[in-house]
Amino acid sequence: MLSEHWFWLLLTMVALVWYSTVTVYVAVRGTFDIRQMLRRLRDRDKGSHQPGSNN
Repeated sequence: MLSEHWFWLLLTMVALVWYSTVTVYVAVRGTFDIRQMLRRLRDRDKGSHQPGSNN
């Protein structure tokens, strides 16, 4: 049975590997982007509450 449908099996495996790769890449990049965003917000917030600021 599998020898009759080798093309579809191969295509399914390629699609799963591609989808998994993209999912992991987006998750990792998203984590770094969120951490960077939170760091910038924290730094900006610290700067606005220093003595002598106009806020």
